Amino acid sequence: MKARYKKHILNFKRPSGTSRGIMTQKETWFLCLESNGKKGFGECGLLRGLSIDDTEDYEEKLKWLCDHIYLGADQLKPELKYHPSIQFGLEQALRSLRAQTPFELFPSNFTEAESPITINGLVWMGDKQFMFHQIEEKLKNGFSCIKMKIGAIDFEEEINLLRHIRNRFNADTIELRVDANGAFSITTALEKLERLSAFDIHSIEQPIRQNQWHEMAKLCERSPIPIALDEELISVVDVTKRHELLQTIMPQYLILKPSLLGGFEASEDWISKADDLGIGWWVTSALESNIGLNAIAQWTYTLNSKMPQGLGTGALFTNNIDSPLQVADGQLFYRKGVTWPENIHNILCT
Repeated sequence: MKARYKKHILNFKRPSGTSRGIMTQKETWFLCLESNGKKGFGECGLLRGLSIDDTEDYEEKLKWLCDHIYLGADQLKPELKYHPSIQFGLEQALRSLRAQTPFELFPSNFTEAESPITINGLVWMGDKQFMFHQIEEKLKNGFSCIKMKIGAIDFEEEINLLRHIRNRFNADTIELRVDANGAFSITTALEKLERLSAFDIHSIEQPIRQNQWHEMAKLCERSPIPIALDEELISVVDVTKRHELLQTIMPQYLILKPSLLGGFEASEDWISKADDLGIGWWVTSALESNIGLNAIAQWTYTLNSKMPQGLGTGALFTNNIDSPLQVADGQLFYRKGVTWPENIHNILCT
């Protein structure tokens, strides 16, 4: 088996009104395997400043993986314990190599019968007018679940935006999720959660910064809004530590991002532990290109979750890889009549 990798820069669409300092580009690496004339592709989706493998030796680790691909997954994965995005790319590429076609990693009605996945509409942080415009677009485009990033502008303005939605649509019509990305302080978090609860919020992701287990546990116990852990999970690579975290905090939900958690196997371990404790969960992409998003979406469909998933990020880039993935009426489809580019191997590997 031969392996190589290629770096790719994804460019974000950036409408006026977005927050200063927002990402304009994202690096990603495509892992390409070849064996007996077959090819397999995976994406190592690193997020600078968030992934635990955001290290200076990242490409050196990718080179090491390619040089030692002959060892096989069982020996390679332990060596990649602290490089979850590379684990994720390796899992994809190996499954792609074994698949009947390289982009149908998890055959199901999602890929074979255009059975869609319900997703949330994501509203990015920015100034009030920019966020208001996004909300209007999501509602017009048929989303029944909206996720709003908060914590970047004045809290009162965010409250007004939520009030605007609730004045038009009740909780039976539009499910509202918010993501604070750890923006609340310990001293003000509960007060803000109580104010947010007036708008029938489904859940809030990561209200305070990660690695404050006992403070987060108190919030989960007292919050009038269900709390979902996101960044909290990223650095926990030890299996026993995962159980300890969940038992300590006892959140209402987990947000699973395979490229930040070490791939599908690691994510399924989190799911198993969450199910044992009665903790809900859903899957979210982490700004992968359509290569990684395709793999995540196909895997997510096989989990049979009825909750809206966070998989609508493919349209955020100006130079994404063309794919059969399409968002329509608040759902993600894999269109059978749309093909991957004929020169996909050149795009990803050379």
